[in-house]
Amino acid sequence: MLQKKEYKFWFCTGSQDLYGDECLRKVAEHSQKMVEGLNKSGLLPYEVVWKPTLITNELIRKTFNEANLDDTCAGIITWMHTFSPAKSWILGLQEFRKPLLHLHTQFNEELPYDSIDMDFMNENQSAHGDREYGHIVSRMRIERKVVVGHWTDEVVIGKIASWMRTAIGIIESSHIRVMRVADNMRNVAVTEGDKVEAQIKFGWEIDAYPVNEITESVDAVSASDVNALVDEYYDKYEILLEGRDAGEFKKHVAVQAQIELGFERFLEEKNYQAIVTHFGDLGSLKQLPGLAIQRLMEKGYGFGAEGDWKVAAMVRLMKIMTGDLKNPKGTSMLEDYTYNLVKGKEGILQAHMLEVCPTLAEGPISIKCQPLSMGDREDPARLVFSSKVGHGVATSLIDLGNRFRLIINDVECKKVEKPMPNLPVANNFWTPEPDMYTGAEAWILAGGAHHTAFSYDLTAEQMGDWANAMNIEAVYIDKDTKIRDFKKDLMLGEVFYR
Repeated sequence: MLQKKEYKFWFCTGSQDLYGDECLRKVAEHSQKMVEGLNKSGLLPYEVVWKPTLITNELIRKTFNEANLDDTCAGIITWMHTFSPAKSWILGLQEFRKPLLHLHTQFNEELPYDSIDMDFMNENQSAHGDREYGHIVSRMRIERKVVVGHWTDEVVIGKIASWMRTAIGIIESSHIRVMRVADNMRNVAVTEGDKVEAQIKFGWEIDAYPVNEITESVDAVSASDVNALVDEYYDKYEILLEGRDAGEFKKHVAVQAQIELGFERFLEEKNYQAIVTHFGDLGSLKQLPGLAIQRLMEKGYGFGAEGDWKVAAMVRLMKIMTGDLKNPKGTSMLEDYTYNLVKGKEGILQAHMLEVCPTLAEGPISIKCQPLSMGDREDPARLVFSSKVGHGVATSLIDLGNRFRLIINDVECKKVEKPMPNLPVANNFWTPEPDMYTGAEAWILAGGAHHTAFSYDLTAEQMGDWANAMNIEAVYIDKDTKIRDFKKDLMLGEVFYR
């Protein structure tokens, strides 16, 4: 389901005709070599496409509007080889509607000490030209990413690659459609929000369906299709009967297989990329969707529990942003459940009733079938595993009534100290930066939810860049967080984003 589109990024070089045709020939030659080198680096997830040198406002405007109309263009990388008068860029920038990166670099890495003269100075003045261009972009209040350094530096190329993934998230955000099965959990505040404003800000379409409309799709799945998927489950996962009758256990698993197939067909037919469910409104479903939702997330669908459409859309968005990775560590919805507050061993146990994406798993993945006190249905089957160790980012998109805020917390995922043999759900265990107590206090002060959209594969910078492109507040909780300064940042956000 998670389809990688063949996006490209245009490389646009700025100059002017003040120094004659020979200079412009060198400009084109240099920029072509740079594009070739970037593509050959093997570090970029998407192809960079060279465009002819931009030297007039007409050509700049034409190129930027062509980029707007090209569905394969996910953004533009700009670089001023020589001096490029900033007023030439105004119309093009005003009409440009896609992600923008300003690469502040130059063709040569080292000063040519023995041969440098004024001709070289005039022809190689990115330090001059990029400042002129940067001024007009800032004056026009246009959001862009600035990357500084030599174009052959792997660190620089890595920053471009990182931005490309954010740019894909910006472009694809407007293609996210969330299907709400039933509605928000009654009396819960943080999972609610302004769906109209979300569509204005992010491009998300959030639609509700009666639960029994989707159960019709589930009921229509043939027994042969269900049996084939059950066989796949039994081949792929460990089966933990734990004293249950094998035949009865398999019937419970088959219910989840039928839900997975029915849900996926309904989502594909209606063109939705994310889904929310609510254990309090299951209609004629025999079980709360567990294993079925976990499998759908693994395929790239977003998910939010208890009607949490914001998390569902964010999980889908983050899966899109990591869709080019060959060996991603995983992205999922998670929920803060309970703490370990033993000194030196602090952390938060993450899980959910059932629905944690198996892309997070490290080691064996098992199917369990256990009672669930919520939902008033038969015992649901679910995938159970422990998650990988390593760094990740937990995000919470919240609606503050007059605006959205994205809270971004760097976290360190760890192994739990002891086994938890009676916990029948997948889990993760992490310590938030800068420490358990500061991280939790900052999260609460910022209004963070108990559900998070989490990923091992994205950075706080990438998520913040996405928030900036959406013109919403980004709040960071990381190794540098101090509560006194954090409160000031929140107060400034109230003023700036009102």
